[in-house]
Amino acid sequence: MVKTKICKRTIIIFIVILLLLLSILGLVYGSVNIPLKDVFGVLFLKDKSSKFATIIWSVRLPRVIGAILAGAGLAVSGVILQSVMNNALASPNTIGVNSGAGFFVMLSMLLAPGNLFLKPVMAFLGAFITSLVILSLAYVAEKSRITIILAGVTISSFLTAGMSMIKILDSDINVNATDFLIGSLSGVTMNSIFLPAIGIILAIIITILLSKGLNILALGDGVACSIGLPVNVFRILFVLIASFLAGLVVSFAGLISFVGLIVPHIARNIFGNDARVLIPTSMLIGAVLVLFADLLGRVIFSPYEMAVGILLSLAGGPFFLYLLMRKGGRRLNA
Repeated sequence: MVKTKICKRTIIIFIVILLLLLSILGLVYGSVNIPLKDVFGVLFLKDKSSKFATIIWSVRLPRVIGAILAGAGLAVSGVILQSVMNNALASPNTIGVNSGAGFFVMLSMLLAPGNLFLKPVMAFLGAFITSLVILSLAYVAEKSRITIILAGVTISSFLTAGMSMIKILDSDINVNATDFLIGSLSGVTMNSIFLPAIGIILAIIITILLSKGLNILALGDGVACSIGLPVNVFRILFVLIASFLAGLVVSFAGLISFVGLIVPHIARNIFGNDARVLIPTSMLIGAVLVLFADLLGRVIFSPYEMAVGILLSLAGGPFFLYLLMRKGGRRLNA
């Protein structure tokens, strides 16, 4: 962990600058590279005569915003779940929250195709129900931390099979299901991220305001109860927020994996365990990670692209195994 406040502030400034730089590069590079002067002309001078105006406003800008929202939302969701469950291996992906959200989104695509309002609602419901099931199973199994992960893997496998069945049953869903299941930002539009953006921003603000409670929960139930914190109320509230964040991201970006696992550990190693600092810094690092992965997938494989979910899974899989061998689901402060 970085010790001095000056070093921490310097790192935060660097992350913010990197986020801005990647955002600009995300507008410039793709299947068609756009000159930087045209990007600034379209964005700030409202140059409607530019032949790149439609690409920037309709494709590149929504994608950049979507990447920032996805990274921030999943990272904060991961911080919450790891703190609430006091489990270093917990994340929206590893405990099955993403799969729950994905299954309900695909149900909405089957029952009401084209309904942009229903997708985030169904995604949240799926994520929250899955979270409650995982927590219930963990309590029945005497709160074993590794049990949470095993239960998540089992339920995730079951829900993935359900999504595959829906994909087979409806040929129209099958066309878009591949990108959704692997996690992709290629189809993001302003309409698809408008409602999720509002929800993600509000949820992160609420989490920051309640971060003191998250710090207390991370100390364990015994300490939290002795301080006078209503543990069950706060636990359900934070699980609700984490599910809300993960569900909203899934509704427009699909099943992007491991951001909620990797980012909290990076932020915690640099900035420590204080949720008041950990939440905003994880938000920034998550946004940078997803932006970078999405840009990498477009630049390296141009004129084709590699979905952001694939690249993050390639990085996240080995990282998860490393944590499993090193921590084995131990407490965060162990």
